[in-house]
Amino acid sequence: MTQSAHGLTTGAVARRLGVAPTTLRTWDRRYGIGPAAREDGRHRRWTPGDIAVLHEMCRLTSAGIPPAEAARAALAGPAPAPPALPPRAARPAPAVAPDPSTAAEPAAPEPLPRPARRPGSGNGLPLGAVRQECRGLGRAAVRLDAQTVDEVLGAVIAEYGLVTAWEEVMAPTLHAVGRKWETSGDRYVEVEHLLSWHVSSALRRAAAPPSRGPGTDVPPVLLACVPGEQHTLALEALAAGLAGLGLPALMFGAAVPPEALEQAVRRTGPTAVVLWSQARSTANPSLARHLAEVAWGVKGARARPAVLPAGPGWAGQPLAPGTLRPRGLREALALLRGLCDTAAGTGADTGRPAAVVQS
Repeated sequence: MTQSAHGLTTGAVARRLGVAPTTLRTWDRRYGIGPAAREDGRHRRWTPGDIAVLHEMCRLTSAGIPPAEAARAALAGPAPAPPALPPRAARPAPAVAPDPSTAAEPAAPEPLPRPARRPGSGNGLPLGAVRQECRGLGRAAVRLDAQTVDEVLGAVIAEYGLVTAWEEVMAPTLHAVGRKWETSGDRYVEVEHLLSWHVSSALRRAAAPPSRGPGTDVPPVLLACVPGEQHTLALEALAAGLAGLGLPALMFGAAVPPEALEQAVRRTGPTAVVLWSQARSTANPSLARHLAEVAWGVKGARARPAVLPAGPGWAGQPLAPGTLRPRGLREALALLRGLCDTAAGTGADTGRPAAVVQS
């Protein structure tokens, strides 16, 4: 029995909030966030009012507020509503990628406001010195607090734009969860799965449908993981970024067989093919070279795709001279936008992009 006339037991409250019972006892001992009633003077019984304070404590720590400060605010009661935001027109639009027509180099986005850096964690994740949003996202993920994970992801994308949110919040937190899993003997698998699912969902929500207005008839960008590679989130971020730029993309997902990739290239005549490899064991330089030589079109006007090996697995691999290998999402979007602009300008007569030869 977990409930009495005085309220819920610590175990029942912990399950409801998605935190460990030891966390609740620590908050009680250190910060005075404890139950109003104790049965027989020993057993904690949490009332609805006590649980409301705990909900506020969880919300604040998930936002990256240090526990001691969060406890003071939770005990003081809900914070007043924030002032209204200025009109949208007066707020700077979040940058997604630079416009090659106005700048030769990718423009630096407005950075996230940097809090005082200090070693921090999301309930034990090896995050190190990171942004406040990373710690909040990590704490929510470890607690399996799906609602807060969604709220944090939606807030950082809305406030800072997709690219900055991916590079400075989502990716560092995902890497920390992965490292924790690798060193914890199969623990935290559920945390990685939950966080990955919600990051994927947030990226898809952020991806607006590509424009199909005049002048946008550009061959697509093909996005695929190399054979044996199962990690797709970085490609999903790239797909969302391309959609935000109004550029068409075809996502083929994880572990695409070589023959399927070749057929997709021949059937679609893409502007570019992005091949993702997370680990050196999956990188396939011979496949990249082969796809770069796949040609289509009438004799005398043959075209080939640009092939962009992306991801840490390609580091140190023997790639063809002149191969475009983006080092991050922002650089990949800038390169692909330039390639699509070139394809739109030089392939107008045939409906196909001009040849991009890897030297």
